[in-house]
Amino acid sequence: MGQRAAIYCRVSTADQSCERQERDLTSFAVRARYDVAGIFKETGSGAKLDRAERKKIMALAQARQIDAVLVTELSRWGRSTIDLLNTLRALASWNVSVIATNGITFDLSSPYGRMLTTFLAGIAEFERDLISERVKSGLAAAKARGKKLGRQTGQRPKSDRLAAKVLALVAEGRSYRWIARDLGISKNTVADIVKRSKPVESGQPLPNQVWRDTDGKGPMNWQ
Repeated sequence: MGQRAAIYCRVSTADQSCERQERDLTSFAVRARYDVAGIFKETGSGAKLDRAERKKIMALAQARQIDAVLVTELSRWGRSTIDLLNTLRALASWNVSVIATNGITFDLSSPYGRMLTTFLAGIAEFERDLISERVKSGLAAAKARGKKLGRQTGQRPKSDRLAAKVLALVAEGRSYRWIARDLGISKNTVADIVKRSKPVESGQPLPNQVWRDTDGKGPMNWQ
């Protein structure tokens, strides 16, 4: 059996097709005598973070089920120089190469591959510096315009977003502990949401609420 390769195709928009990439990569695999372990196709911009098909290939590489990743060009694989460098290093640790049909092969075990990695690392550091500089510049400009940055006092974006769901689950009789675990928040956050939903002046329960120990450990809460 020859070396196993995963074919990866990506287009940026839904009106584009992976057909040409798939055809070229399949022909390349035949000529190079690779056994194709799978063809993975997805649509998304280079900056898109959630690239499920690429994650599947990384999982195959980690499981030592492939020896190479075939792409038409490196821009199809990496979102940025930093991302490309990080994924190449991860693949190299599993002895998997990235091979582009334009002739570029990233095999980090070879002198050529290590040289390219050094070159990419320099570009990646330059990109990080540029991003940092742009962020600092943007923050300074926002402050100069009088814009307040960061979360302000009294703002609770996550708990406010989940408040309706929390109160609905409380109304169903769910315990604070169960709600916190189900929604991925703390029990104290659940309690705060319920507390804020109570009438402030009278201190009386809302309609259809009862005074109940919700999780068997107190304190008693309106439900």
